[in-house]
Amino acid sequence: MSSLFAADHSPLYRFMFHEWYFSWPMLLMSLTGLALVIWRLLLNFSARTNMDEFLPAFQEVLTRQGIEAATEFCKAQDGMIPRKLYVAGLESSRQGTAAMRRTMANVIELEILPDLHFLLAPILAIAKIATMVGLFGTVVSMINTFTELSQQKAGDVKGVSSQAQAIGLALFATAMGLMTAIPLVFSHVLFKDWIARFEIKMKAAALKLIGVMQNYKPPGSGASSRKDEREVPAAGTAVSREIRSKG
Repeated sequence: MSSLFAADHSPLYRFMFHEWYFSWPMLLMSLTGLALVIWRLLLNFSARTNMDEFLPAFQEVLTRQGIEAATEFCKAQDGMIPRKLYVAGLESSRQGTAAMRRTMANVIELEILPDLHFLLAPILAIAKIATMVGLFGTVVSMINTFTELSQQKAGDVKGVSSQAQAIGLALFATAMGLMTAIPLVFSHVLFKDWIARFEIKMKAAALKLIGVMQNYKPPGSGASSRKDEREVPAAGTAVSREIRSKG
């Protein structure tokens, strides 16, 4: 392996600087793909929410301060589930659970999932293009090598051996394309799997919100109901007294 870098005339050196019109674009694609993968990872980390910690705090705010305060509390969170899904569900909660289901389903399909698929298409495109560019570079180099071989004189051993090195040099393009494509395709598959699991988590969180709102009572509703219960017997007593006085 060290022989690849040992001298200025090593195969890798010749590929990187003599065949620069193939090597440098492929190196640029590799760096771009790496940057996109890191960017997508950071976005995934920011989209997560620890529901075990969030739900108790959310229920406490909802119970004590009402729907408006709970909505503002969700908007202040970083994760996609409270910031987008729960906000949409709370804003439509006054229209009933059926409206909440429709609204949250639309938010998942039209807002959250497109955001989660951001950068996946360029990552996969770079992986496919890098493979094809590497193969194209190998084919062009092989064509040039065989053209020079056909012009060699019979019995010219040195010429044949030098062209054999050129054939090995041509394969660097394919190798570099595969080195770029394999990690990117692997990352793309992992991102798709993460999105599928996150979608299941969002649907479970939506069902939890619907359950919470079905049992929700506005702040002060318990005191007002007890006051009404006290007022009804008092009113009945007053009516009965009036009937007896008329009798």
